Amino acid sequence: MILALRQRLGQNYVFVVVAVVFLALLVSAGLRATPSVLILPLEAAFGWNRASISLAAAIGIFLYGLAGPFAAALMLRFGIRRTVLCALALMAAASGASVLMTARWQLVLFWGVLSGLSTGCVAMVLGATIVNRWFVKYRGTVMGAMTASTATGTLIFLPGLAAIAQNYGWRPVVITVAACAVALIPLVWWLLPERPTDIGLTRYGTLENAPQANETRNPLAVALGALNRAIRNRDFWYLFATFFICGFTTNGLVGTHLIALCGDHGIAEVRAAGLLAMMGVFDLIGTTASGWLTDRFDPRKLLFMYYGLRGAALVYLPYSGFSIASLSVFAVFYGLDWIATVPPTLRLTTEAFGEGAAAMVFGWILVGHQIGAAAAAFMAGYLRTLQGDYVDAFVFAGATGIIAAALALLIRRHGADSAALVAPA
Repeated sequence: MILALRQRLGQNYVFVVVAVVFLALLVSAGLRATPSVLILPLEAAFGWNRASISLAAAIGIFLYGLAGPFAAALMLRFGIRRTVLCALALMAAASGASVLMTARWQLVLFWGVLSGLSTGCVAMVLGATIVNRWFVKYRGTVMGAMTASTATGTLIFLPGLAAIAQNYGWRPVVITVAACAVALIPLVWWLLPERPTDIGLTRYGTLENAPQANETRNPLAVALGALNRAIRNRDFWYLFATFFICGFTTNGLVGTHLIALCGDHGIAEVRAAGLLAMMGVFDLIGTTASGWLTDRFDPRKLLFMYYGLRGAALVYLPYSGFSIASLSVFAVFYGLDWIATVPPTLRLTTEAFGEGAAAMVFGWILVGHQIGAAAAAFMAGYLRTLQGDYVDAFVFAGATGIIAAALALLIRRHGADSAALVAPA
């Protein structure tokens, strides 16, 4: 099938690769967003409090990030296709098996540990690997489009899953997610080659391919070695810190708790999921545009703008009155830069550490993102249980967004000779 499409499409086959990876990232994002739909149904079904449910979500978010650099190493050692296929199979098994859960430890196992590890292999580090392996031109634009798959996953999955949960309960929700992961396995098997050279192509935007040797070292050693070299560069810590705040202010807080927050104000679950979907529409626009802007403007200034706008939106939300108009205003301004930070962050990472190490180092920076997200997911659930509202959680998160805006301006720009700074040994 690959050869037939290759003959028909020629160099444009790279966009088939992008489409397949986009769908894989979309399904992974849908699975990662599912706990936000499950909070209220699980409270009603089992009497579990919000803090304990949030703990499972936080563990999943943390492991999603921690798996990133090791997933990048596995892709180098065993190949992209094998890694993604195994991850999709584990996603399907974990979410499908959760239909039988009756205890909180099972929630932590299925929707914390297993879902976190599996979705972490089909995440932004996969997009970074594909972009660096298949493209020379338009990297920012393509990375923006693939990053936007998270928004598209939210757009497609959450309203439908919320409607299923509201009308039929939580078990059909997890079965639906498992079925989507299973359906994607044949597409990845048939349509995703390892490298352009495997099907007689060059990277998009060049007539020659740089030599790319297969990795034979232990994936654990490769991942930890990349971290050991990266931590000696101060820009790694600025990127890590800003991405920590990125996670703290997005999927950890809003992605996990917005539906429950709206429920506290009498807004039905399906309508609240529709609000998230609206954000997804604007994030799809904003993140794709961010990729285009990253190819043309200083990524540090873009990050300053994105984090500042996000911080202001989060401080505004608890005092918005939760009317249709005020929530729509929040959805637009917050949605436009939900994950618009990814293309400029990857650009700065590639400049600082070189193409050879960029995906691996970006994986470790993504760990910071998910540590922040996990902290916010648990913190907000704990404060809600302790105080009875989410006000302090959202105001605090907004303040961290302002801090991230300032930190972004401290990151240095590097020239083309930076490629050797942290190249794999």
